[in-house]
Amino acid sequence: MGIECRRRAWPAAPLTLALLAAAGCTGSPDTPDTPGKPAAAPSRSGAAPAVARVCAQPGAGPAKAPAGAVTVDPDVVGDLAEKTRNSPAGTTFWLRPGTHRLDPERYAQVMPKKGDRYLGAPGAVLDGGRKNAYAFSGTAPDVTIRYLTVQRFVAPTDEGVVNHDMADGWVIEHSTIRDNDGAGLMAGARQQVRANCLRDNGQYGMNAYKTGNTIRDLVVEGNEITGNNTGDWERRKPGCGCTGGVKFWSVDGAEVRGNWVHDNRGAGLWADTNNNDFRFEDNLIEKNDGAALIYEISYNAVIRNNTIRRNNWVEGRGSAERGDDFPFGTVYLSEAGGEPRVAARTDKIEIYRNLLENNWNGITLWENADRFCNSPANTSSGDCTLLVKDKARCAKPAIARAPLYADCRWKTQRVDIHDNRFVLDRSVVKCTDKCDRMAVLANYGTYPDWSPYKGKRVAEAITLEQHNRWHDNTYRGPWQFVVRDPSQVLDRWQWQGPPYRQDTGSTFATGRAGG
Repeated sequence: MGIECRRRAWPAAPLTLALLAAAGCTGSPDTPDTPGKPAAAPSRSGAAPAVARVCAQPGAGPAKAPAGAVTVDPDVVGDLAEKTRNSPAGTTFWLRPGTHRLDPERYAQVMPKKGDRYLGAPGAVLDGGRKNAYAFSGTAPDVTIRYLTVQRFVAPTDEGVVNHDMADGWVIEHSTIRDNDGAGLMAGARQQVRANCLRDNGQYGMNAYKTGNTIRDLVVEGNEITGNNTGDWERRKPGCGCTGGVKFWSVDGAEVRGNWVHDNRGAGLWADTNNNDFRFEDNLIEKNDGAALIYEISYNAVIRNNTIRRNNWVEGRGSAERGDDFPFGTVYLSEAGGEPRVAARTDKIEIYRNLLENNWNGITLWENADRFCNSPANTSSGDCTLLVKDKARCAKPAIARAPLYADCRWKTQRVDIHDNRFVLDRSVVKCTDKCDRMAVLANYGTYPDWSPYKGKRVAEAITLEQHNRWHDNTYRGPWQFVVRDPSQVLDRWQWQGPPYRQDTGSTFATGRAGG
């Protein structure tokens, strides 16, 4: 445990399975669509991901203090913070069974030193009492937290309880982080988040964001991520894009694998703004109110061997009932694509060997014609693409010519969708319309007045010119296909015919779908 994963050298599959087994996971999950039970993704390769059931079966820490460890007493308020202050860097702390409390002040958090290790005995809980903002903070690197429950802290919106200051090299394993305001975790470079229960936090299970910096080499493996965004922030701040199970911002190099992401309010997993080089694999993502996975204004990713089912029912149905015909997907790529000039393990976005079953819509590839670097319509207005360092360059007249015409946009391009199984039974989803769509589309460009992307040019490019392909997939149930804009809905023969020529080698069964 605690193995350092360096750039492009990730742990092998046997380690993944060992970690999951240690967390109480199983490699023999239940069959799909068994209410309340997790399932694995039957892929064309025959592989099936293990499922992280760590909230019901948390790992147990050492019952006795390890040799040389400092023992922390739950009967002494503030004992953990005080002993941390008075101990040298690299100390191991063993928290005895019971509820540990900090001093009853808002900023009475623990401030680890470099290499400190915190181990919880069975039943060890660090409770913020709805008074303390943060549990662990500071910039000390290489801190380890294992076998500890952290609960009832009140971090502000967009801030986190554990690793509040986004220090590098932290390892958080076999812990339960629940019932906190804000995010359960923040993230730094080389952070490893394994075999944890991240549940019922006010905003996110984890907010992978580092102020002013890129997070490099992040591992999120074998966790159960459930019930987060209890504060329902999209309702409180419409359009904030600030909710879900996990949010990733400007992460370069991430392994997100073997997690059970379910029943979150909003999206399950959401990578937003200049992320690159992600692998989402062997996850079970189910019953989230919104999309299972959003990859937005980001680059180069592999999405494979995941089971994705019963997602987007709440948000998809709500949108349809309001009369919105936009095909918001369960896997939703928004201005995100492959880019060979950005270094990664792949130069495209490849989506393959996944099972998508009974979700509200399938995969949507979208590009907002009005969203580009330096545009007032860009909701990430402070950011530019990874291809342009100075956003002031993305202005007229230079933006109308090469290379800035291409480089000032986040483009949905080089997306390869193949060897997936798409299953839809409308009687399960309980819908009659607008839940059955794949899509590749854009809006009509209108804004700002100096934009070189007005009109249909972006819609034509994403649909026909940017190397976005579906092929060799299996479809069960009724499916329709949206191209260019929401008004153009095709049947599968039109989708496979000219000029689109999509889903070559795919098979379709249009009757009622089974499991």
